[in-house]
Amino acid sequence: MRTVLNVIWLVLSGFWLFLAYMAAGLLLCITIIGIPFGIAAFRIGVYALWPFGYTTVERQDAGAPSCVGNVLWLVLAGWWLALGHIATGLALCITIIGIPLGVANFKLIPVSLLPLGRDIVRTNEPFEVR
Repeated sequence: MRTVLNVIWLVLSGFWLFLAYMAAGLLLCITIIGIPFGIAAFRIGVYALWPFGYTTVERQDAGAPSCVGNVLWLVLAGWWLALGHIATGLALCITIIGIPLGVANFKLIPVSLLPLGRDIVRTNEPFEVR
């Protein structure tokens, strides 16, 4: 089911969100100070391309530098990336088939606003075949 949702997601909004994150990452990598933010944008862009089956968790070792970095990220790129998630989420929620995709878009808003100090990990499958 995750693969079907990921393919539908890719066609309807994932590719465009991926391009937005890649553009933000390239712009942020122009300066040396922005490189860590650009890397975060690339990481989230891949997550936005294929989100079902993955989740974000807060890192316990993230401290004050990630907090300061998140404030800078919010000012530089986070707010307009979050607006992109809101716009695509609302557009996807118009149809019944798009509602799960719209909800997934809304779940990406916190990581688009404050990405530093988070890791993207695979979700465990409830019925794992060994």
